[in-house]
Amino acid sequence: MERDEQKFLERCEEARRLAFSFKNPLIVHHYDADGVSAGAIVAGSFLKENKTFRRECIKKLDDDAIERYLREDELIFVDLGGGNRRVNELKNVVVIDHHQTEGIEKMQANPMLFGIDGGNELSAAGAAYCVFRQYPDLAIVGAMGDMMNPLIGMNRWVLAEGEKTGEVKVEDDLRFYGRYCRPLVQFLAYSDDPYIPGISYREEKALELLNDLRIPIERATNRERRVYADLEDNEKKLLISALARVLINSNRLRSAEELIGESYIFPKRAKDETFEANEFSTLLNACGRHDRPEVGIGVCLGDESAKKEAQELLQLHRKMLRDGIDFASKHVQDFGAFYFLDARGIIDEGLIGVVCGMILQQSWTKLIIGVALGERETIKVSGRASRALVGKGLNLGELMKEGALAGNGVGGGHRIAAGASISKNKINEFLLDAGRYLQSNGF
Repeated sequence: MERDEQKFLERCEEARRLAFSFKNPLIVHHYDADGVSAGAIVAGSFLKENKTFRRECIKKLDDDAIERYLREDELIFVDLGGGNRRVNELKNVVVIDHHQTEGIEKMQANPMLFGIDGGNELSAAGAAYCVFRQYPDLAIVGAMGDMMNPLIGMNRWVLAEGEKTGEVKVEDDLRFYGRYCRPLVQFLAYSDDPYIPGISYREEKALELLNDLRIPIERATNRERRVYADLEDNEKKLLISALARVLINSNRLRSAEELIGESYIFPKRAKDETFEANEFSTLLNACGRHDRPEVGIGVCLGDESAKKEAQELLQLHRKMLRDGIDFASKHVQDFGAFYFLDARGIIDEGLIGVVCGMILQQSWTKLIIGVALGERETIKVSGRASRALVGKGLNLGELMKEGALAGNGVGGGHRIAAGASISKNKINEFLLDAGRYLQSNGF
């Protein structure tokens, strides 16, 4: 499809006019970081226009949800809607999405319709920004939540818009997650892009490295744990040089060259978990995936009372992620065509995709598929792939969509990250179909 950014922006303008013409729409958004930040952009834009709306967060737009929405006169779907043709049965609808889409007859602002890849060039929050032109910082948060770092394509345009207003600033620094909020030991141990041999997922080795470099992990004044942003320039140089040596000595020269990269901060927000894009996205993930998306919406829109609860949810989220990563590191199985993680009853359905993404190494030549127990006798399936595999033509969204049909469910997503919900007793059928799909497509 021919790429046409101008026509996409014109479609966004049409979508904005239709959305603001609604009297009392129900805004329905997804529950992950991109969905929450996108939902906040839409809700915040309605608030700024003093327009009435209602809001709801859901995990999936399935037939049960469609049946409920048949009673609604006006709907705005955010970060979903483009993948379910049954939205055509609904009344007045605006879809703001970035997933692969086909057969939707309602008003849809989706970059995929204009030759712009929604898998790596524009998130749902970015699409929501293009529609409403509000909250560019939240658009960047959504992009980070959907693993779109470094920003390319339309995301660069959104970034430039945020820089113009002073809401977004670019920093070049160590690419690890958690520079402003994660204690130094955990900062080193649980940042794996790039993967640091002998240090990633090993707190004791991270502490040993810091001790060898004589970098204190506590502040001298109050004994609080230091974060990377607390380090002096000479300490940062020492640490980065040491990490580069580890990578070079492990024949990972390219990884060493990728240690430094762009990160995105928000000068108009407080210097806490909402100051840096990756940290903000994790905070929103904690809210959405622990059934408190309204807390995340509140944080996005500046509600200070919501921030404390969000920070408590983040602590729980981090513990569950650590436990999930620990389990996954010991239980990933090689199924030939792909790696498989059976986490049913161990890892929550809201976290299985995140865990798969965190244990995935970009050097892997296979994708990883993880499963967890879902709602109403279902199984949640999540898949993650490396950029190299996607570059060779892998389309995980398509795999999940086809596999879900074999599993009596629904699926879809992006080329690099996708998911499905299938019947509890159909997991073998799904996995067999996934294997056939990969074999027939040369993977």
